Amino acid sequence: MVAVHLGMRKMLQILSNSLRLTLQELKVNKLRTALSLIGVAFGIFCIIGVLATVSSLERNIQNEVNSLGSNTIYIDKWQYSGGPDYPWWKFRARPSMKYIEVALLKQRSELADGISFLMQANGSLVYKDDVIENAAVYGITEAYMITQPLNFDFGRYISSAEFNSGSSVGLIGYDNAEKLYGSAERALGKYFEIKGKRVNIVGVIKKGGKSIIGDDKDKCIMLPYKFAKQIILEENSNPVIIVKGKNNVTPTQLSTELQGAMRQIRRLSPTQEDNFSLNSVESFSQAISGLFGTVDIVGGLIGVVSLIVGMFGIANIMFVTVKERTSMIGLKKAIGAKKSSILFEFLLEAAILCLMGGAIGLFLVYVLTLVFSKLLEFPIYVSIPLLIATVIICLLVGILAGIFPASRAAKMDPVVAIRS
Repeated sequence: MVAVHLGMRKMLQILSNSLRLTLQELKVNKLRTALSLIGVAFGIFCIIGVLATVSSLERNIQNEVNSLGSNTIYIDKWQYSGGPDYPWWKFRARPSMKYIEVALLKQRSELADGISFLMQANGSLVYKDDVIENAAVYGITEAYMITQPLNFDFGRYISSAEFNSGSSVGLIGYDNAEKLYGSAERALGKYFEIKGKRVNIVGVIKKGGKSIIGDDKDKCIMLPYKFAKQIILEENSNPVIIVKGKNNVTPTQLSTELQGAMRQIRRLSPTQEDNFSLNSVESFSQAISGLFGTVDIVGGLIGVVSLIVGMFGIANIMFVTVKERTSMIGLKKAIGAKKSSILFEFLLEAAILCLMGGAIGLFLVYVLTLVFSKLLEFPIYVSIPLLIATVIICLLVGILAGIFPASRAAKMDPVVAIRS
């Protein structure tokens, strides 16, 4: 117990001396030390800054993709994956989705929890003398609430009776409500006109902000399909069928069933290829993860190169420091200091220098998060694992930078060192 206590005391003493000597080195050789710290700081800034920004961006996009519905598939004539070899001409020639196909899919699907139809177009909203140009107009069916759940600040969803009769009622986005009526709350129960048709507002959609993937329900209106088709041409409205699977159904199972059902509905022979696309939300998520994984690797490589440059700078400082303290090292060894103590002292000093550089790098990352959070309109954050990774990286770089100078100091002959 006494031996452990003495060992801890000795280690703390070495730590205190190393910290004091490091600060003294920083004070005496400001320019030389500062240049070396900048190398480490820039390396940490590149690695942690890129990882933090990319991680936050990926998390935001993944959240928005997941808001499209877990275990949800979009049946469209277009394939959403894109790419440089995207055969747009082939997809353009495909027939659009049709409202009647929703009912036929419901008859054939046992794995779907909800199947909805969606039309999209632009239109001008008029209330007295106020006009909103090019508002997003959605024609929806009753099951839309299952496939794409909505939250309301005021009012309610369209009722089954209103859907069935094609009543002239609608839902309005938060921003549109504020622009037309001064406040979202005042919009409830009011009306607007679109293409000469009067629409009564039964619900105000909760404000959600514009998403990176382009979905902006704050600036939309939603109408029952049977009413919407009076003002929207279905074939020109990019119609899409949205299918949400049951809880115990995997996306692969749902996709397989829907593919077979759609081929039956469209009477495709075994030799004919699909004239529709099944776009899974899960596949979007996986594609995004793969893309950001590549960005992480590139950012990491840039940071590693910067850290290597910084490591050589720290190693240079430590070699010079060993040379300047040669007589002191000889004196310590002459009065009984062990090689391990000398080695540990210089390694610790190198690690402390790297930790200082890392702290500067983290401060720069913090400034980056403040700037980018305002520019990108979503929070950039540095996670606890990234902070822990910063400390570990700095310690490793410090040990690698200091191992050769420290070994040289530990192997010095005390007599030769004192004479020097």
